Amino acid sequence: MKKSILCALMLSVSSASFAGGLLTNTNQSLWFLRNPARDGMIGIDGVYSNPAGVMFMNKGIHLSLNWQAAFQTREINTTFPYFALGAKNAGQQTKFFKGEAKAPVIPSIQAAYNTDRWSFQFGFAVTGGGGKAEFANGLGSFESAVAGVAATLKGSMDQIAAAGIPIKTINGYDMDSYLQGRQYYFGVTLGTAYKVNEHLSIYGGLRALIGSAGYKAKIDNIQVVNNEGAKQDLLTYFGGVRQAVKGTAQQIQQGIEQAVIKYAADYMAQGMPEAQAIERAKAEPVVQGLVAKGQAVEGIATQLQGQEALLDQYANGVNLQSDQTGFGIAPIIGIDYKTGNFNFAAKYEFRTHMRLKNKSTVKEASLIEAVNKFKDGSYVEEDSPAYLTLGAMYEFLPGARLSAGYHHFYDRQSAKYGQAEKLLKGGTNEYLGGVEVDVTKKLQASAGFQITKYGLTDAFMNDMSFVCDSWSFGLGVGYKVSDKVMVNAAYFQTNYDKYKTAVVDGLSNEFYRTNKVFGVGVDFSF
Repeated sequence: MKKSILCALMLSVSSASFAGGLLTNTNQSLWFLRNPARDGMIGIDGVYSNPAGVMFMNKGIHLSLNWQAAFQTREINTTFPYFALGAKNAGQQTKFFKGEAKAPVIPSIQAAYNTDRWSFQFGFAVTGGGGKAEFANGLGSFESAVAGVAATLKGSMDQIAAAGIPIKTINGYDMDSYLQGRQYYFGVTLGTAYKVNEHLSIYGGLRALIGSAGYKAKIDNIQVVNNEGAKQDLLTYFGGVRQAVKGTAQQIQQGIEQAVIKYAADYMAQGMPEAQAIERAKAEPVVQGLVAKGQAVEGIATQLQGQEALLDQYANGVNLQSDQTGFGIAPIIGIDYKTGNFNFAAKYEFRTHMRLKNKSTVKEASLIEAVNKFKDGSYVEEDSPAYLTLGAMYEFLPGARLSAGYHHFYDRQSAKYGQAEKLLKGGTNEYLGGVEVDVTKKLQASAGFQITKYGLTDAFMNDMSFVCDSWSFGLGVGYKVSDKVMVNAAYFQTNYDKYKTAVVDGLSNEFYRTNKVFGVGVDFSF
C-alpha cells in the first residue's frame, strides 16, 4: 500500500507556473500581462523578453517595479472501480479532487542604464513556480492505493467467512489525506547590450536561479467498514479476524480430539488394543474431514500473519515532509534589428543545471524507490530548460503597433527526476500576438494572446504535477503620470484544454486547470 501511495511522489507536486513552459514563468512584468507578445518590442521589460532591444531606449536610467497576484485551481476527475467502496464516495467510481494555488505577491524588477553604445541591465523575478498548491482532500493516486488494498482484503475476508469462520467481512474503507507543495525559482539576471550600429544591437548575460521547494504529504485514519456498517482501525480489525481464526482453529482441534476419543473408545469396546484403536479412529471420515478443515484454517492463519506483518508497517499511513534547495546559473544571448517601422529580435537562454538538495524526514535509503527522491541529504534533478524566443513588431500607424512572437522550450533536453523528460513527445511551443495603441499622449492600451502546446503523453501526466494545452489573453493600460513616470495595470487569464488519460490498471484521470493573474506596476525613466 505505502509503495503505491508514495510512487505518486516521484514527480514534484507544486510547480505553479503561471505562464510559459513546464517550469518557466514568462509573466515577469506588467507589460507581459498587458500583451504577452513582447519578444520583439522595445521597452524596459525587455530586460527579460528582449534584452538586446533595451539598447534602443533613451539614454539614462530606466526602472520597472511590478507586483502580480495569481490564483490557480487544479481539477482532477479520477475514475477507479474500487472508489465505490469508499465511505465518503456514495458508491461512485469517479471522484473529484481539487487543488488551489495562490500567489498573492509575485514581485519583479527590471532596471537598465543606457549610454550611447552600452546598456547595463539587471532583473529580478520569480522565474519558475511561484506559489503553494494545496489539495485539502489529497489526490486520487493516494486514495486509489488505499481502495485497492481494501478491495484485496475484502476478497480475502469473504473467502474466510465462506470457510465458516465467524468474522465481520469488509464492505468498504475510509481515510483522510492531505497534500501541499510549494516551489519557487528566484532569478537574478545581469547582462550587457551593445549597439553595433543604428540598426543592430547584441546582448550577453547570465541568470542565476535559486530554487526552493517544500512538500507535505499526509495519509492517516485508514479504516475498514465492516458488514455491520461500523468503522474500525485497520490493525484493530485485523486483530479481530486473527482471533476469530485462532478460535476456530482451537474449536476444530478440540473437535478432532473428541472425535478420536469417541471412535477409539468404540473400537476398544470391541476388544481392539488402545494404540490400534486410536490409529483406526484417526482414519475415520469425520476425523479426516475435521483435520482437512483444520489444515485449511492453519493456512489462512499463516496467510493472515504475513499480511498483518506487511500492513503493520503501513497502517499509520504516510507523514512526509521535505524541503529542497538548489542553485544554478546559465548564460543568455540576444540580438535585435531595427529598421523603419519594423523591429525583429531573438533570445536564447541556455539550460540551467539545477540539483535540489533534500532536508527531509526520510533519513535512510528505502527499498521503496519513490521515497528515495526525498531522502535527507540527497539531490534531485530539476533543470530549467533551454528557451528560444523570436519576436517582431510593426508600427502600422503612428502610435499603433502590432507584435508577434514564438517560444520553444527544450523540455526533453532538461533533466528531471527519474528521467521523466524522456516521457515527453517533445518540447513546448508557444505562439503569441498582440496590439498596442497610444490612445492619447498620456494613455496607452494593449491586448494580446498566447497559445501553448506541450509535448504531453499519458505516461508523463500524473495528478501530482500536470499541465494542459491552453490559450491565454491579456489586456491592460498604462498611464503617463509625467514624462518620467508611467503606471500600468493589467489582467491575464489562461483557458486550459481538458486532458483525459487512457485506463491503466482500472484507473484513469481527467485533468483541468484555471489561472487568473492581476497586476500593477510603475516605470521610471531618468
